[in-house]
Amino acid sequence: MANIIFGLFLYFPEDKTEYIPAAISFTAFFIAAVLTMRLIIKISKRQEEKAKQLEEQLKKQQVDD
Repeated sequence: MANIIFGLFLYFPEDKTEYIPAAISFTAFFIAAVLTMRLIIKISKRQEEKAKQLEEQLKKQQVDD
């Protein structure tokens, strides 16, 4: 029963040019995903540096007190 149901969703076109729009949209979304991941990493590193600076300031204040 599952083979019949899942088999309905598989479609392999005879004309291979039908793959071009799918390849274009896949490429666009893949590039967007990579750029988003790099942006998140960059922001994370910036926040890490700010946290380290804040931690150093707090340690200096504790030593001074």
